[in-house]
Amino acid sequence: MKSLLSSEAVVRVSSVLNKDIKQYGKSFMFDGKEDTCWNSDQGLPQFIQIEFPKPMIPRSVELKFQGGFVGQTCCIERFCDTHWEEVTRIYPQDINSAQHFVIDSCVPVKKMKLVFQTSSDFYGRVTVYHLDVKGDDAGAEAHL
Repeated sequence: MKSLLSSEAVVRVSSVLNKDIKQYGKSFMFDGKEDTCWNSDQGLPQFIQIEFPKPMIPRSVELKFQGGFVGQTCCIERFCDTHWEEVTRIYPQDINSAQHFVIDSCVPVKKMKLVFQTSSDFYGRVTVYHLDVKGDDAGAEAHL
């Protein structure tokens, strides 16, 4: 398994706190620094969408949240032809430590989305310090 979040992967997020991308933008989930993060604005659901340069098979997700601002119910979805379909659900704990979740699916994806349906924050904000998706190349036989 390898990290699927290469520089060629395109990441979108649902919102950024006060639209301040210089302080809280999506790129801070991947910069390797302990003191930077993506911080969503208030409201639910919030999401992180990833488009890979080619079909991949995601096998696990690693997330590190700010305690008190955790997306507690998370639906992992894949884009299938014309719509999003659920692959699995994960339930992160309200802690500051990195959390690992196995994706029990061998379905190739070109686009995937983590949808945070609930948050430990009363206003629905989510703060992510680190995100990684690990998996494998889907290979030439992948049909999306």
